[in-house]
Amino acid sequence: MNTTELKKAFGERLRRARLMRGLSLREVATQLAAAGKKLSHAALQKYEQGLMGPDSGMLIALCEVFGLETDYFFRRSEMKLATLNFRKRTAFPKKEQARVREEALDYFERYQEIEAILEQPAGELIRIDLSKANPSDMAKLLAGAEDAAMRVRQEWKLGEDALPNVQEMLEEHGVKVKEVEAAESFDGFSGWANETLPVMALASWLNQDLPRKRFTALHELGHLVITFPPALADKTVENLCHRFASAMLVPAAAMRRSLGAKRSDGVSAAELKAMKEDWGISIAALMRRAADLEIITPSRLKNFYFLKNQNGQRKKEPGIWCGAERANRFSQLVHRAAAQELITRGKAAELLGLT
Repeated sequence: MNTTELKKAFGERLRRARLMRGLSLREVATQLAAAGKKLSHAALQKYEQGLMGPDSGMLIALCEVFGLETDYFFRRSEMKLATLNFRKRTAFPKKEQARVREEALDYFERYQEIEAILEQPAGELIRIDLSKANPSDMAKLLAGAEDAAMRVRQEWKLGEDALPNVQEMLEEHGVKVKEVEAAESFDGFSGWANETLPVMALASWLNQDLPRKRFTALHELGHLVITFPPALADKTVENLCHRFASAMLVPAAAMRRSLGAKRSDGVSAAELKAMKEDWGISIAALMRRAADLEIITPSRLKNFYFLKNQNGQRKKEPGIWCGAERANRFSQLVHRAAAQELITRGKAAELLGLT
């Protein structure tokens, strides 16, 4: 790589590091000044444009500002994220979207690097094509989402039992998952790296509500697995991914075995609490699932939501799911490579984001 190429590569990595920390050029300049290194935001912009390069002292100062090792700024950047589906409930600022995106991309790059070192295959995700379905035929689309969940369960040999650890399951089947710090307006995103690698980010605050985290992860899996009709409205796609997630968590046959085919008398709170603790799905999602499968009537569901809000259970509902929802595959691969002396301790620390 010649000097010009090196400057351009450094500039791109610098831009990404700045976005990953959610900083403007002026804010970076201010932090450098506080560290005793004076540099204007205009000069920083020239760095990012590849027109200038830092000396060793400025490079070290930049590393301290961003909390990164020098290797980060010279790592080859070949991974691109495309067609990201952000799941957010309220306005999620573009600056925050960029930060989350860059933080996740950096992790996916490191993940792919350690897999290449160990010659670990990434795995191929099952794809289900519903793109030819009539966008106005909701019955067929809902049945397609339900069937997609059953096909994934069959392909991954999951049977009809409760899923013990969704995040670990996803990583075992080739989906790279990164947890990111974010406001509660953001749940997660899914998409493709270099058009072939399925990736996902989940907000770390979801660890306070594991049933919701499981549902969110499987909702994002729906975006990755299913190809929807191009003309389908975004809200409809979201509803279909909800249906897919529910069917992944509790298959229709298992739901009917637990609650029966029809419940004219409604479902008791004790039943719902027990199912939540067994299946790792929220009570609200269970009631919606029961209505979707016509086990209860729409009016029963509407009454449930009314009572839930009236009793102050909109965010806090009874029952606790005590399973685990974390994956350690990436760190295991890094430690394995270090133990086999395929990488140095320093390289292992860089991949793990440690000093």
